Amino acid sequence: MSDSTRFDVAVVEKARKGDDAALRTVVEKVEPMLRAYFTSRIGRRSEVDDLVQNTLVRLHRGISDLNDARRLKSFTMKAAVFELQDYYRGRYRAKEHLYDPDHPPTAASSSEPPAGTHYDFERVMSILSDKARTILEMREYGYLYAEIADALDTTEAAVKMQVKRAFEKLRETFDDT
Repeated sequence: MSDSTRFDVAVVEKARKGDDAALRTVVEKVEPMLRAYFTSRIGRRSEVDDLVQNTLVRLHRGISDLNDARRLKSFTMKAAVFELQDYYRGRYRAKEHLYDPDHPPTAASSSEPPAGTHYDFERVMSILSDKARTILEMREYGYLYAEIADALDTTEAAVKMQVKRAFEKLRETFDDT
């Protein structure tokens, strides 16, 4: 192991026991190694930044479980491999946004209701069918249209139509208030 990636066992042990300064030192030493690893595999800077940060989060959360301070590099690289696997499995693809497909938001539009406006969420959602409510809830949790269609044993087009109709019904309700 070169000097640039050699870890002081005493510092790693302090980090493992919760010393913030030691943890910062470990992170500063590990970060360039992770950046080089991810850059050599995918190369896109924005995604590399995300992968490095997520790996550092894994390191931060798990360093107290590290039994042998001399194994920090393998511990960190294992976390990096898991992050890379998640990336290849599609965990990092851009999330779809929840909005009416026929009326996408514009730069000038705001998702915030006018000041002083209050809605009873349960009452509003109760005007929708159970299926429409389920679909909107799944979308809010981050499910893709295709995933919802699989879960509900229907087509992606049917799910999108349910979303469109739900938004129409909600828009009508809000226009009446």
